[in-house]
Amino acid sequence: MALDQDKGVWKSGRGKGRRTPKGRQVEDVALEEVQALLGDRPRRRDLLIEHLHLIQDSFGHLSAAHIRALAEEMRVGQAEVYEVASFYAHFDLVREGETPPPSLTVRVCDSLSCELAGAEALQQALEEGLDPGQVRVLRAPCMGRCDTAPVLELGHAHIDHATADKVQAAIAGGHTHPVIPEYETLAAYRDKGGYEVLDKLRAGGDWEAVQETLLASGLRGLGGAGFPSGKKWGFVRANPGPRYLAVNGDEGEPGTFKDRYYLERTPHLMLEGMLIAGWAVEAETCFIYMRDEYPAVLEILRREIAALEEAGIVEPGHIDLRRGAGAYICGEESAMIESIEGKRGLPRHRPPFVAQVGVFDRPTLVHNVETLHWVARVCREGPEVLSGVEKNGRKGLRSYSVSGRVKTPGVYLLPAGSTMNEIIEACGGMAEGHSFKAYQPGGPSAGLLPASMADIPMDFDVLQEHGTFIGSAAIVVLSDQDNARDAALNMLRFFEDESCGQCTPCRVGCEKAVKLMQAETWDQPLLEELCVAMGDASICGLGQAAPNPIRMVMKHFADEI
Repeated sequence: MALDQDKGVWKSGRGKGRRTPKGRQVEDVALEEVQALLGDRPRRRDLLIEHLHLIQDSFGHLSAAHIRALAEEMRVGQAEVYEVASFYAHFDLVREGETPPPSLTVRVCDSLSCELAGAEALQQALEEGLDPGQVRVLRAPCMGRCDTAPVLELGHAHIDHATADKVQAAIAGGHTHPVIPEYETLAAYRDKGGYEVLDKLRAGGDWEAVQETLLASGLRGLGGAGFPSGKKWGFVRANPGPRYLAVNGDEGEPGTFKDRYYLERTPHLMLEGMLIAGWAVEAETCFIYMRDEYPAVLEILRREIAALEEAGIVEPGHIDLRRGAGAYICGEESAMIESIEGKRGLPRHRPPFVAQVGVFDRPTLVHNVETLHWVARVCREGPEVLSGVEKNGRKGLRSYSVSGRVKTPGVYLLPAGSTMNEIIEACGGMAEGHSFKAYQPGGPSAGLLPASMADIPMDFDVLQEHGTFIGSAAIVVLSDQDNARDAALNMLRFFEDESCGQCTPCRVGCEKAVKLMQAETWDQPLLEELCVAMGDASICGLGQAAPNPIRMVMKHFADEI
């Protein structure tokens, strides 16, 4: 080969050029299959994850040939497709010569609530009782059904209070698809006055007046951050358009299931709240990012978004429903935005904040599902629906997701100042034969508190002085039959699995913490040193909060370590 001095490129001698580009070649059959699946869907780069789902759902895995064909069809690099697909837990990549996974997969939840309910023994029984050539058994993170633990997912169907016999019966009956619960449809919602507030606002409302109403209600972000909801609108409006709205429906914090609870019953409260918020910031598109572990919710939203379009309430395409793919980190707002753009869910460095640079680098308003549920209610019923409730010096209402050793787990809408003792009482008390020992106040990120601290109001700004926080109010109750040390290890294993790997303090720190916590006696000075490094140097909240279970156990349950 010789260098062409005129053009500065390498050229081949006669007869020695390559007939095809280097690397894996496109297979005609695979390309035809991908084209048939995509149909007339746009080939936009941000739809990569949606297109990967189409292939995964159709073939049960992502073959090398299909990845190459999808890269060709979307005009992106194979490496780019591969790195996105390999980031998410719900995509099964199969290389050349590898055997594809069985057509049926059982995912057994191993979160704290399910572990307390016997998930480990259940998984072992399934591994021993099912043919591995026909059914694959995997452990999986929280599925948002902690009130019916232990839980597993068979294909796309969830089995509550799961047993090996239930799984065998479901397989025999072919019950592998989600069961859609009864919910309030668009027609039923409009019969009760639904969307009347939205219509009035669109006809001549003042967004600043609505913002003041929200501020007067005291509504704060219910995804865990607790930022005053109305203030976000002004921050986003201060930046030039086009603007977007993103609904964070990636409810992955173990112990949390309130968003699923509301969406499976009254989806239009969230949808109207979303459209009101979108109107307020003049959002060009409203993205709903919903976790893949909620197949029934995804189907409900598909149906009701289509109904809204048919009724003329929204223009086709104004609401863009996006499906997650099994990554807890995408609950972090900037990681969610990266995923909406069809990328790996890696949290962004801040500043700039998403109110300035969000989806497609445009100003973006991000709200949690339950937050928007309350936006609709406050606009319809007035700020007093929240501000008019007061208990123990705190105002408002909270949706507590309660699971573990209580008699009746579930979502409880209670005054925000309720104490842990009052919450347990609302659940019918402790389960038979169990005495209250400890509780997780806001998911694993919040760590564990002892029963002696059960008289603290479970609300924002209260638990911080005790080294923890309420977060999304994901409460797991432990009893005298449970070990706080084992619970903390469960939480750190979750963080180890779910760290996105972008930053060393979190990626390596979680792994080292798990190893240190497995020792017969904890090396507390070394663990504390590790906690400081993780908290100070991690990019996002996952690594910053992961040390909390360690510190809480060392502080309150020192006799166990």
